[in-house]
Amino acid sequence: MVQPNQEILLEDQAGQKPVDEPAQISSDLIYGLDARPPFIEAVFVALQHVFACFVGIITPGLIICNALEVPPADTAFIISMSLIASGISTFIQARRFGPVGSGLLSIQGTSFTFLGPIIGAGLTVKGGGGTYQDALGTIFGLCFFGAFVEIFVSRFLHLANKIITPLVTGIVVTLIGLTLVNVGITSIGGGAIARNNETFGDPTYLGVAFFVLIIIIALNSLNNSFLRMSSIVIGLIAGYLVSIPLGLVNFSNLSDLPLITVPIPFRYGLGFDWGVFVAFAFLYLITTIESIGDITATSAISGQPIQGPVYMKRIKGGVLADGINSIIAACLNSFPNTTFSQNNGVIQLTGVGSRYIGYFIAGIFVLLGLFPIVAGVVQALPQPVLGGATLIMFGTVAVAGIKIISCVNLTRRNSLILAISFGLGLGVTFAPDLLEQMPNLVKNIFSSGISTGGITALLLNLILPGRE
Repeated sequence: MVQPNQEILLEDQAGQKPVDEPAQISSDLIYGLDARPPFIEAVFVALQHVFACFVGIITPGLIICNALEVPPADTAFIISMSLIASGISTFIQARRFGPVGSGLLSIQGTSFTFLGPIIGAGLTVKGGGGTYQDALGTIFGLCFFGAFVEIFVSRFLHLANKIITPLVTGIVVTLIGLTLVNVGITSIGGGAIARNNETFGDPTYLGVAFFVLIIIIALNSLNNSFLRMSSIVIGLIAGYLVSIPLGLVNFSNLSDLPLITVPIPFRYGLGFDWGVFVAFAFLYLITTIESIGDITATSAISGQPIQGPVYMKRIKGGVLADGINSIIAACLNSFPNTTFSQNNGVIQLTGVGSRYIGYFIAGIFVLLGLFPIVAGVVQALPQPVLGGATLIMFGTVAVAGIKIISCVNLTRRNSLILAISFGLGLGVTFAPDLLEQMPNLVKNIFSSGISTGGITALLLNLILPGRE
């Protein structure tokens, strides 16, 4: 039976009486999309989303700044701006302003998709004699103008509903979860730093990670709704506290952080380079496909439709917000924003799909950006602790994709599309050096298993005969 908070009122273009469109996938949420959880519960759930997405938001900025040899003070400023941009963008997605926003608990964060072109563009500017400020100005200009591609595409997504089917979105959502599992496992082993110092997989790391994992599973198995909603944050805090006497928590960088960071729009200016812009424009199309998958997963987990006019309205509004939020990010001296899939696992585990939680998340991100010392404490969260939580969250995203696929009639044609899309998408993920000999444009487009599998599913669904 569809619960009241899982119903959406539809109104046709002729202004007739609204009718109910039931959700396509059943849900056991404690708080549905339009429910308003009590303040304390809302804060606890919001913190879990923040923990799940925080590292993903700041990591692209750290990688880019390190590659371009940006001074620590500017790096700290850019990281703060990434958090503030994510807070503003998350609020826009959840609140929905007219046609802008999905109206779901969709969290926005810095996209990893653009890392290659951004670093390449910055190094090109520096190689031509420019400063790191010139490089950043060019990068933010490319991000600013490229976002208009996604805004334009969002207005015509309804024309693509014959090829962006539940089969395609199910494949993309499943690949999002399966490819992210690699990130969770890497964190459990100690992360990239542990690989470099040859301590990856240390028994201490594994013990802490599975301690966190067991706590989350145990609390999620209880009938107490508050403990279920708080399972991730309790697991993370417990893992954090256990890690301190084990010497896994490092607070040494906190003394170098400023007390407060004030946003300065266009601090590095706006540059442009036509030679690099083509790659940026195409990657915004790839981001569109990934966002469709993320929003579909959030719709499914939140007990909302994954077909029909309401679903398409959410998709168009979410992708439009993606583009506008990337413009806002560029103005704030940050990198392209996109919907994050990590929070879908949190929704599944906590049983809270209320979009009002997005307001709390947005506020926390802005505060973390304004007060870097607070963000530094969160950033000190050990990788194994984070890995223990994210492994199960990413797995639940894959399960959401499988649920979507289970609604599809698996004919011989559809099974073929599934097999090839998963084969190529996971193949690129497991063997990323496969494309090492290809041109940079090809590597940038297909280096992600999500984009490779998603594009494959789209093309096969378009060209193979027998489409329903």
